[in-house]
Amino acid sequence: LDKDQILIKGIKLKNLITKCLSSNGKLLIFGNGGSAADAQHFSTELTVRLKKNRKALAAMSLSTDTSAITAIGNDFNFNSIFKRQLEAISNKNDLIIPISTSGNSKNILEAAKYAYKRKNKVFGILGNKGGKVKKYCSESFIVSSNNPSRIQEIHIIFWQTVCEIVE
Repeated sequence: LDKDQILIKGIKLKNLITKCLSSNGKLLIFGNGGSAADAQHFSTELTVRLKKNRKALAAMSLSTDTSAITAIGNDFNFNSIFKRQLEAISNKNDLIIPISTSGNSKNILEAAKYAYKRKNKVFGILGNKGGKVKKYCSESFIVSSNNPSRIQEIHIIFWQTVCEIVE
């Protein structure tokens, strides 16, 4: 655990968040499994609060709409569940935040590619040296491990730190 790296990358993400929100953009966060739970938790800390009462921030998790996820998975394919949502609701000022312990999940990769091609800022919260998703990120915080449990623990410390810095 490199505390300096968490702080340095945390400040970079805070700056991207500030720029996004000041341009009327929103944060679109997503992941699979435990990373889906992190996406939901991260976006909730921003829209509600971490410690301070403040203005609500425009953040949402694409991992929580079960109707959209199951319809997209059924009518198209599972690899499109996040990309399709980005097609529907994202705009050029949005900040796209994929969370992945492997960096290789096809549905995360498809969404990151889509956002990258649209010239959105993409900040990856990744493990496993960043995997294939790293290539499509403007910036990233990478936990260089292939142990999903340890990666998720560090990811939580990272985005909680980001929420504190933002507040």
